Amino acid sequence: MKNPMDKDIKYMKEAIKEAKKAYKIGEIPIGCVIVYNDKIIARGYNKREKENQSIAHAEIIAIKKACKKLNSWRLLDTTMYITLEPCIMCSGAIIQSRIRNVIYGAYDKRFGCHKSITNVFDIKFNHDVNIKGGILEEECSLLIKDFFKELRENKN
Repeated sequence: MKNPMDKDIKYMKEAIKEAKKAYKIGEIPIGCVIVYNDKIIARGYNKREKENQSIAHAEIIAIKKACKKLNSWRLLDTTMYITLEPCIMCSGAIIQSRIRNVIYGAYDKRFGCHKSITNVFDIKFNHDVNIKGGILEEECSLLIKDFFKELRENKN
């Protein structure tokens, strides 16, 4: 792939596939993949309701799998693709895991910790994360909007 944006789109589409898995089981549709050496090494999607765990976010699930795959808690030189801007918990986990790059789709005006509410990634820790949002933003945002619209319609 000549254009780096092509790679971002390719992997964001994989994160969207994960988000759709969450949607199918009645979870907020957020998906994530972690890439190392141009290969997906971990996938995750939101499972808070299914596991009855507040920490069962797509990013946390993918980080656990990536650590197991690389046999290390340090996920150096990896890139995480997420369909939604990370929350404070996931932002901390990303920094602690030493993930190099984070690419996300939709902005999260309620919980987002890159651009929307605050920017945790501007704080100078011992590890810097390259982060950008808005990749396939409309598609990622629409998944969440459709999910909540359907949820409201089913309650009536």
